[in-house]
Formats: sequence, C-alpha cells, structure tokens
Amino acid sequence: MREFDDLVTEAAAVSVDGWDFSWLDGRATEERPSWHFFEALGYRMAGATASLDIDTGGGEVLAGLPTIPPLAAATESWPPNLAKATALLRPRGIVVVAGPEQPPLPFADATFDLITARHPVEPWWSEIARLLSPGGAYFAQHVGPHSVFELVEFFLGPQSESVRRGRHPDDDTVAAQAAGLEIADLRYEQTRIEFFDIGAVVYFLRKVIWMVPGFTVEAHLPKLRELDALIRADGPFVAYSTRYLVDARKPL
Repeated sequence: MREFDDLVTEAAAVSVDGWDFSWLDGRATEERPSWHFFEALGYRMAGATASLDIDTGGGEVLAGLPTIPPLAAATESWPPNLAKATALLRPRGIVVVAGPEQPPLPFADATFDLITARHPVEPWWSEIARLLSPGGAYFAQHVGPHSVFELVEFFLGPQSESVRRGRHPDDDTVAAQAAGLEIADLRYEQTRIEFFDIGAVVYFLRKVIWMVPGFTVEAHLPKLRELDALIRADGPFVAYSTRYLVDARKPL
C-alpha cells in the first residue's frame, strides 16, 4: 500500500463534482440492494409520459437510462452538480432546474405521472403529492437510518438515538400517507461497504459532505492517521449502508 501522505494528497485534490463514484473502483466496494434500482427505474421511465427526478446529482443516473419520457425534468440544488447535470442531460431533452432550499418546487400542480429520486436530501411529501397527477407514482431509493455510521462515529464519536434514527422508513411512511399518498411497496436492506485505503475514506467524506460535516484533511488529520494505521494492520474498514425502496401512489 502507498504511503499515507501520498494517498491523502491524491484524494484531497481529485474533483468530487457529480455523483459518479468510479474513482473508488479498486479502492472501496459497496454491495447493491437486491431490487436493482437502476433497472427498475428504467422500466418505470419507459411507461411514463412526464417525469421529474428530484436531487438528480450530476445527472448520471438519468443519463444512463435507455428511455426518457416525452416530458422530463430534473432538479438539483448544489451548483457544481447543477452545472454538470445540465451539460449531461440537456442533449437528452431533459430540463434541469435549480432546486430551492425550501418548497415549493417550480412546477404546476399534477404535472407529472412519475416522480423519481435516488438518495434525495429530504423528500417533500406534500410537494410530491401536489406535483403528481392522479394515479401517478413516486418511485425512489432512499438512504436509510444510521447509514455508514461506523465511519461517522469513528470521526465524530457516538451519536444520539435521535440522530441514528434519522431517515427512518417508518417516519417517511407516516409523512407520505399524511400528504395523501398510498404506499404500494416499501423494502429495506443493509449492505456492506469496505474501504481499502485511507484515500478512499478521504474521497468519500469530501463527496458525501453530510457524513462528517465540515470535513477537511487538516481538521481531521489525527483521526485519519489512526484509521490509516487500522486499515494497514487489520485490512479494509467495514461499514454498513442502509437503503430503502419506496413506491408511493397518488389515488385516482
């Protein structure tokens, strides 16, 4: 394995724009949920007439789909991702809109028969219900509670039960139903992540900025050195992500 300084310097310099994690190939692995979200999303998109993808990131997921509805839009709030998504999705006829920090989203009522999201920051259930046409569906994969908390708590220490419970599917079920939606399907899984070197950890924490808020190499150098030593002595650092698939419908 390369030296600590070399690994960290490289990972601290590489671009983290967009939502493509291919830089981690060979340096980290993550199991995928059994429902194969990308393939399922492609099937749903093929049957839609008007779609909205919320928090689209750099647009990589939409760009890879074989079929896009005649009317398709996406939102993204982080400026570097917004620029990347616009460049990637505009050639496919997908309108990319800057997402506001608070609702409402800039679309008329009952505009879309399919609203999608892969790892949205926060689902605004009342907005989703407002924007769906009768019979329309919200189909998404969400990050679940205490996801990758082995890594979070290594840097931040033990987290409260309320923090660990955040993003719980039971809470989203209640909120979706309160907004007038019906839950057609809900599935939850835990998947294994392995980080093979400290550069992979630095890259991940720079990219997934809410894991360790305010993360920088300089501010967290002692913990990085400690984790590097653990990886060299014991092998990959193991964490577990949680994901859930939600399929919610707006009644006719």
